[in-house]
Formats: sequence, C-alpha cells, structure tokens
Amino acid sequence: MQPVVAASSLALNRRDFFKQGALAGAAVTAFGPLIVRGAENAPGRRIRAGVMGLGRGLALAQSALPIPGFELAAVCDVDQARVDAALKTLAPKTAAPPRPYRDLRRMLEDSNLDAVFVAACNHWHAPATILACAAGKHVYVEKPASHNAREGEWMVAAARKYRRVVQQGMQRRNYPSIIEGVAQLREGAIGTVRFARCWYNNARASIGRGRQVPVPPNLDYALWQGPAPERPYVDNLVHYNWHWRWHWGNGELGNNGIHYLDLVRWGLGVEYPRSITYGGGRYHFDDDQETPDTGVVTFDFGASGASWEYSSCQARKPEKFPLVTFYGDRGSLSLEDNSYTICDPQGKATAHAKPSGNVRTHIADFLDSIRNGGRPRADIEEGQKSTLLCHLGNIAYRTGHTIHFDPAARQIVNDPAAQALWSREYRPGWEPRV
Repeated sequence: MQPVVAASSLALNRRDFFKQGALAGAAVTAFGPLIVRGAENAPGRRIRAGVMGLGRGLALAQSALPIPGFELAAVCDVDQARVDAALKTLAPKTAAPPRPYRDLRRMLEDSNLDAVFVAACNHWHAPATILACAAGKHVYVEKPASHNAREGEWMVAAARKYRRVVQQGMQRRNYPSIIEGVAQLREGAIGTVRFARCWYNNARASIGRGRQVPVPPNLDYALWQGPAPERPYVDNLVHYNWHWRWHWGNGELGNNGIHYLDLVRWGLGVEYPRSITYGGGRYHFDDDQETPDTGVVTFDFGASGASWEYSSCQARKPEKFPLVTFYGDRGSLSLEDNSYTICDPQGKATAHAKPSGNVRTHIADFLDSIRNGGRPRADIEEGQKSTLLCHLGNIAYRTGHTIHFDPAARQIVNDPAAQALWSREYRPGWEPRV
C-alpha cells in the first residue's frame, strides 16, 4: 500500500459565496495548476463524458444533457438490461447514441472522453475515481464517494497527483439559496452559532432474507463486486439493498446523512470533530440488514456541536423538521432542501429565501471548473471531510465506543478496534493505488 499525503485544506470566506468563479484562484497550489492541458481551459469548449452506473447515473445524464457544451458520449453498467434501457431512454435526447460499455476500464480507454460520472455502488466510488484520474479524466462522483476513510485520503491524493477536477455529488453546495443561507450564518445573522441539528425520516420496508440463486444472465456479478472481496450472489442485494450491508454500503449515514452533515459542517465552519457518539440500532425488522435503521449521532467540534437523528423505517409523519437547523445566540436558521428561514429567539420567522438551484446547477459547476481550471464548490477534499463524519459515526456504532479523534493528526486516538475500520480488505489485484 503506497503512502498518501493529505492535501492542504482550502480556505472559505464570504466572497467565495458570491464572486463568480471565486474558487478558480485556488487552482494553483503546491501541486501546481489543476489543469495541465491548455485546450481544456477554452471557454465554451465541448466536454464529452461517460456515465458509470445507470440507476442514479441515468438521472445525472438527463440533468446534464440540456447544459450547453455537454455531450454524453458513453454509458457503462455491469447490468446489460440497464444499459439497454438507458440507451432507449436517451436515444431521443442525444444527437448520436452513446457508446455502451459493461466494464469501466474499457470506457476509460477512450482518449476522447474528458470526464466520467461515477454513480455505481459505494464500494466502487473510490476505485473508479482513482482509475479515472489516472486515465486523465475529470470525475463527478456520487456521495458518499468513499466506502471507508482511507479511500477518502486516496481520492484527494489522486485528484491532486493527476491534476483533475473531482467533484462530489453534494448538490446543495451549488444552490444559490443555500449559499446565501450559509453566508448569513457567517455574517452573524443569528449571532454565535453553538449547535446544529438535522433529521431524516423514511418508511423503508424489510429487505427480507436473501437466497443464493444463479446470477441473472444480464448481470456481470464478478464485475459488480469489483474491488470488494467476493461473496455469493443473493437475490435481495442488487441493485439497492447493498446499502444496508457493510461489505458494500455505508447505511443511512452514507446514503443520506452525508447531505445533511455536509450542510452542518459548512454552516458551522468546522472541519473535523473531537469526539463522536452513536445511539441506536436495527430495531424494525429481523432480516439481512446489518446497518442501523434508527439512531442519533453526535459530534463535538470544540466550540460547537451537532447531531443527526434519523428513522429509516418509520416516517414519523407528525414531525415536520427542516433538513438542518442552526442555533445561535440571536435566533435560529433552518435550511430546507433549497431554501432557508431565519427565526428570532421566540421562533418568529424574520427572513425567508425562495427555493433556487437543482442538480443541473451542480453539474454546470463541475463542467465550468473543467473549462476554467478551478476547483468546484463540492471539491473532493471538502466532500471527504464531510463524508468522514459519516464514516466516524458508523465506526462509533460498529464498535459501541465513543470515538476520540485528533483533528491535527486526522486520526482516531487510542482505539485499535475503531482504527481497524478506517480501511478495508480488497479483492486481490483491486486495491486502489495512487
């Protein structure tokens, strides 16, 4: 395993929220210019992209198609049925049909591709991103973008080593209303912020007990497993329930918690916590799900704290909470999906922003960053700081320990059982290399 050196963090101030292209100035760092091929910096240059993972990836492709200068040139999925369905859906919307692939590595051999969208399973996010960077492609990678904390370090190192734009799928970083709300926090609209709370509710059904059955002929299961050590195929795993098995997924924290905790970290203006606790469990069903369905995760950042509370299998309909609420000395500020509300200490609303922004806004920032040589708002380094909160929360649950973390050293303190979950085992020949 080759050593990874963490890149220096990017400073963020109010001007970054409102100045067009403010992050472009961060492109020149100790690592040199982010973009090395001069032609890539041409304004309006057409960007040709491929998409890996045609569930979420198909939605991303359709969001990107109307953006001027974007061309969908290739699609990739280990399930031939999904490839066929995507081509049928996209045919009326593209000037020429995208080239179909089953194997990402074959798609990366196309020297005409500028970028790839990685929207496969969590255990594929980091290996695919690192392979793509090494192949000279820019990467839009879906959340949580890493299966474990070590992969997050590798992804940042790969982006810097190969001088590629790598953006994480945390789209609210590019919603104008959310940007404005965070700027209000930074400007002291509610005074000194002491704490943030966020909530998530759903009504997920049981995933049952999987049976070992023959792999469907349309699915390349060996390639689906890719970097993960091989496990027998069961009929309740592909294409979604892998989220709830530690071998491939990260539970609800990695599935939805990342969006909320990124807003928490951004709004509080913090990077790494000092301690992490988890209270909760798998309460609703006796089935194959290994990850918890109910819980509260708490984070102590020193001068402020935060919590994420969720209920995956009980929707809690009477509760109408925003995504995140920040509490300050002079009131509170709540972030909804793409708007915000400020309340005074008595709970009376004093300001409200209209919804603005969508996934297309986020993708456009990725494409613009490729053209102008800057870093996107959801640069992989910022993204993985937020994803680390999810990994640490899951480690706290899996060990049953309060996790103590050294922000300066960026490592777990005096806990071998917790540290053992910092990384994972890989299938022979598949361990990522940077």
